[in-house]
Amino acid sequence: MFHKAHRGTSKLRLALMGPAGSGKTFSALQIAKGLGGRIAMIDTERGSGSLYSHLVEFDVTEITPPFSPDRYVEAISAAEQAGYGVLIIDSLSHAWAGPGGVLDIHDKVTKAVRNSFTAWREVTPDHNRLVDAMLGSACHVIVTLRTKTAYEVVSEGGKTKVAKIGLAPQQRDGLEYEFTVVFDLSIDGHVATATKDRTSLFDGNYFTPDAETGIKILEWLNAGGAASGNDAAQTVADDQPVEPERKNAFLLDTLDRMFNQLGLGTHVEAYQAYVCERYGVSGLEDLEANQLTEQLNLLRQCKMREEKLKQLVTILEQHKKAA
Repeated sequence: MFHKAHRGTSKLRLALMGPAGSGKTFSALQIAKGLGGRIAMIDTERGSGSLYSHLVEFDVTEITPPFSPDRYVEAISAAEQAGYGVLIIDSLSHAWAGPGGVLDIHDKVTKAVRNSFTAWREVTPDHNRLVDAMLGSACHVIVTLRTKTAYEVVSEGGKTKVAKIGLAPQQRDGLEYEFTVVFDLSIDGHVATATKDRTSLFDGNYFTPDAETGIKILEWLNAGGAASGNDAAQTVADDQPVEPERKNAFLLDTLDRMFNQLGLGTHVEAYQAYVCERYGVSGLEDLEANQLTEQLNLLRQCKMREEKLKQLVTILEQHKKAA
C-alpha cells in the first residue's frame, strides 16, 4: 500500500502574485522554459500572453467571459490529454473575481435563495473542483494571480517617493497554501520574493525570475528520485543491494527522460550513434553504470547552461551529416 516517497514523482505548483505590470506572464514563461517540455497557456488576458511568443515556444487557448471554474477545468484536462509538460494559467484571478467567476456566481445564487451562506454551499464545490484539477494535474502548473493595488510612501536613498504595491491576491483566502512555491512580484524591476517556499531555494532572496529559476526548481523536484545525473545514480546506490541490470535500467530510463526534457527528441538516433562511438559499444543498453552516469552529468550541464546544450546539438548534427 505504501511506498518510499520521492520528490521526483511530484509536479510543481507555482503561483506568481503581483499587480498589473509586475511581470507575471513574462516570469511564468521564463520559468516554464527552464522546467522544459511542451508548454501550454490558458490565457484570460485577451491574448496578452501571445505578445511573448518570441521568448519561448508555447501553445495557447484563450478563455473569454464567462470565467466559470468549469471552463478552466475543461482546459486543464485538455492540456493533460494533449501531453503538455507545463501548463500556465494566466490568470487564475478571473475564475474568482471575473465575469462569470465564483463571486459572480455567488451573487446570482444569493439573489435566488436570499441567503449568502446557503449560496456559498452551492458555489464552493465549483471552486474546489478547479483547485483539485490543478493539484491533480499531470503537468507542472504555474498560475498568475492579480493583487489589489495600493500606493505607499517609501524612503529610498534619503528621498521619499510614492510606490505602487500589491496586496492580497484576487482569489479565495488561503489558496496560496495549496502551492509548492509562491512568488510575490514587484513593479520595480519585476523583483520576486518567496512568500511561501517548500523548496527552501528562495528563502530571503530577491531576484528576477528567469529560466534558471525553473531549472533550479526542476533539480529540486528530481533530487529525490528520477532525473538528475549524480543524484539519480546516488539514489540507486543508496538502495543497496541493487543488481547491475536493475541499476542500469534505472539510469537508462533517467537518461531517456532527461534527453526528452531538453527537447532533443529529433536527435535521438544521432545521439545513440555518438554515444556508441564514444564508448565502443553497439547499443546504449551495453553501457556500464559509470558511462551512463557520465552521460547524465553531460545532459545535466546542458540543462544548466545553454551554451553546453548548443555544443551538444552541434555534435549531433555533425553525426547526422556523417551518417
